[in-house]
Amino acid sequence: MSVKIYEYKRCGTCVKALKYLDAKGVSYEKCAVRETPPSIEELNFVLEKIGNLKKMLNTSGQDYRKLGLKDKIKDMSDADVLKLLNENGNLVKRPMVICQDKAITGFKEEEWNAFFA
Repeated sequence: MSVKIYEYKRCGTCVKALKYLDAKGVSYEKCAVRETPPSIEELNFVLEKIGNLKKMLNTSGQDYRKLGLKDKIKDMSDADVLKLLNENGNLVKRPMVICQDKAITGFKEEEWNAFFA
């Protein structure tokens, strides 16, 4: 199984997610989300799989608040939002996992149990 995880090393949720993967024996490729944000193609794939653009956004991050995205996002096209995510990895909900034919964002153990079942 090919697993790619976009993470930030100082993110507590990402640390928990990586420990989870290690405990389950899942091999993965780590990508530093701030330095190497997901490509537009990957973001389109994630959107297709999770079906909710808001689940792809780090709405609690400083960049999200600084850019005033809470009010602007509703008037933006999906393509414009994905472009923002591609240009600014701080806006990406972490961790973001892409795994062959599925994707997931954030870390909730019960959701990950189902995802990796």
